[in-house]
Amino acid sequence: MSENVLSLSSPSVWGILLRFVINMIFIFVLIRVIYFRYSKKEKFLFTFFLIGIIVFFICSMLREVEIAIGMGLGLFAIFTILRFRTRNFCVKDMAYIFTTIGISVINSFNMLIFPFTGVFAINVVIVGAVFLLEEFLRVNSFNKHSIIYDDLELLKPGNKNKLLKDVSSRLGQEILRVKIRRIDFKREVAELDVFFRD
Repeated sequence: MSENVLSLSSPSVWGILLRFVINMIFIFVLIRVIYFRYSKKEKFLFTFFLIGIIVFFICSMLREVEIAIGMGLGLFAIFTILRFRTRNFCVKDMAYIFTTIGISVINSFNMLIFPFTGVFAINVVIVGAVFLLEEFLRVNSFNKHSIIYDDLELLKPGNKNKLLKDVSSRLGQEILRVKIRRIDFKREVAELDVFFRD
């Protein structure tokens, strides 16, 4: 590899920096705008941004020195297994990690046969899909809370509406569904799962 391939005046360096700016724009939208809006987990923002930055530059460098990209992705897989197996990340957080890595890898490619507008369109499709899924799941999802309930009479069939109204008034929240988990006839109480939307 010639010495001027990665010099500051090299077109490849400016191409990498341009793709890096594009990568950071879409990573910012994915993590700070979408992920944080729906999860409110500020503690993971630093991790996701850093993963996106490092993956982008490693893949860009691998491309320049002609090392197989499969080896690079294998390294990311090993690092991910070694690091994240020690912490209980939820499936959704892992999906965002994978999406961050995927976007960074795609943006690191200098694809001459697939121009700038094509890569931009792919980023828009990925980020747009994440946003639509978040919106769809938010509309069709419920929050669940377990309570101890003392009016067993309302648990009888036919009293569903009265039960929902009573539980809603006690909790100060509109309850949409109630599931009976366990009834203790000796103590005359029941353990219920109540479902509501934010």
